[in-house]
Amino acid sequence: MRWVEIEFDCLPLRNVGRTDPPLDASPVFQAFWRRVTQALARHGAHHSYYLHRGVCLFHLTNTPQTGALEFRFEGTVLTDPEDQTALSADLDVSLGPETCSWLTEPVVGWFEQTVSQAVVVEFGKFIDAGDLEKTRQRLRKLEQMTEDQAGFLGMYL
Repeated sequence: MRWVEIEFDCLPLRNVGRTDPPLDASPVFQAFWRRVTQALARHGAHHSYYLHRGVCLFHLTNTPQTGALEFRFEGTVLTDPEDQTALSADLDVSLGPETCSWLTEPVVGWFEQTVSQAVVVEFGKFIDAGDLEKTRQRLRKLEQMTEDQAGFLGMYL
């Protein structure tokens, strides 16, 4: 068992080509897209990554039936100019399910701040694992395909 378990989906903000959602987007997707474009306006497209569907689970005891705190998060992680080091996180964090009968509001606030720190560390591991490099390689390949075909990749792409 790990003390902190973190999972998230990642959208590099440099991949956001348009700021308006598709016309047929659901209300849930439209709300998500508004949050993404707000992050883009606030942090810019370079060296910024939008994390969504994030979950951070803290284990305070050695059994999940007692002392587990789950937080949900969404927001932006910023990296250095080489995209090699996670520098900071600007996240919206909220308490989810918990099994901690002694939990108090000040402790919840402290853990909400701790989620951001834990996510920065985890994003650094994400970079080290090469997932970010794979994303960069896919982007370079797509850019090359676009250049090779004078900007046209085909219909419905």
